[in-house]
Amino acid sequence: MTITIDSLMSLEAYTRQRKEAKPRVIAYRRLRSVQLGEHLNLQFEDEQTVRYQIQEMLRIEKIFEEEGIRSEIEAYAPLVPDGSNWKATMLIEYPDPHERKRELSRLIGVEDRMFVEVEGHPRVYAIADEDLDRENDEKTSAVHFVRFEFPKAAREALLAGAGAKLGCDHTHYPAHVQIAPETLARLAGDLNP
Repeated sequence: MTITIDSLMSLEAYTRQRKEAKPRVIAYRRLRSVQLGEHLNLQFEDEQTVRYQIQEMLRIEKIFEEEGIRSEIEAYAPLVPDGSNWKATMLIEYPDPHERKRELSRLIGVEDRMFVEVEGHPRVYAIADEDLDRENDEKTSAVHFVRFEFPKAAREALLAGAGAKLGCDHTHYPAHVQIAPETLARLAGDLNP
């Protein structure tokens, strides 16, 4: 299903159901998130999470004109996986502002060192920030958008139940974690054989 103007709720309808739906959305997002170490969180997107983000932006910005709605759809639709990949919002989280500033300067390029390793297959490194560059010579951004593009054999393995780990081999943030089975099952649903 693709996100179109007609498939979105009006501001009024969305506002009426928002409070009731929010706990479900949070639980759904949690099942699609992977914490890597203490400070990296990848929130894997799909049509439902992107639709929620668009609805939230329309509500916050009070956008109800067709041109504005279309603009929000165009901004967020590229985050929906298209069958050969996983797409995620990568958050670098340091609560203390001084520590965050220091670490963002040390973590330049971290988004390009993220990988998914499917059992029995080579690592697939992230393709990061295709919309715009999110770092400079002094620091990286706390938010990146990454895409993991899987070869056919890796997609088939994931669909057949192979395990996978998420990792980072950046000099200042070496980490990896096995993706939990319930999360992996959700993410495998984003793939076509």
